Order: sequence, then C-alpha cells, then structure tokens
Amino acid sequence: MNQKLHFVPVLAALVGLVALPANAQDKPAADKPAIEKPKYTTAEIMKTLHKGNESVGKKVQSGLGTKEDFAKLVEYYGSLPLNEPPEGSAASWKEKSTALLNAAKALHAGQEGALAQYKKAANCKACHDVHRGQ
Repeated sequence: MNQKLHFVPVLAALVGLVALPANAQDKPAADKPAIEKPKYTTAEIMKTLHKGNESVGKKVQSGLGTKEDFAKLVEYYGSLPLNEPPEGSAASWKEKSTALLNAAKALHAGQEGALAQYKKAANCKACHDVHRGQ
C-alpha cells in the first residue's frame, strides 16, 4: 500500500512535465516581435490619398492641409511600409515608404520644413518608376 502512495505523486509530476512543453508553445515568445499587419493595402492608400485633383495629398502639397488631413496621412501611410512592393526591392520600398510616413508625421507635429519634406517624399514618379506594378 505504501508503494501505491509514492506512485501517485510521481505519476502526477510526469504528466505535468509532459504537458509543460505544449503549454509553453501556446504562449508567444516575449523576445519575438509580433508581425504587424497593414491596415490598408497600397492600392487603398493611393486611391484614398492621391487619386483626383482634390485628394488629400494634393491639398497638403498645395499648402492647404489641415491637422485632420495630416492625421489621415499618418494613419494611411502607417500601413505603407508594412505592405510588399508590387515591383522592385524591399529595401527601396521600405526607404521610400518610411520617408513618406515620417514626412506625414512631421506635418502632423507641425515641424519646421515638414511641407518641403513631404513634397520630396511624395514624388510619385520616383516611387512609381521603381515599384509600380504594371
């Protein structure tokens, strides 16, 4: 009978050890960053911010942008570096899209020289020549 009493705790410990790795895999690793998913596709961003003569992008480039327009730029451009380029290198895409996002953030923050920074980053041809899918 004494042997049966020792067997129960040993068996419980073994079951706990076997279950431990399964539970550990269910939890995300703290040292691995979560992969951020873009809220908007590149097509949605371009259509929303740059399509038409009265687009937010054109309004901002003409110097008539409002705080709300700048916030919209930041919201949409925040997804751009997270999207894959239709063509061209990922490094170039990251560089150009991050420059656009940073310029929008500078506008929103009211930083000096932000409009010139935005105009330079929002050069459609410079990006489309390298990344626009046909």
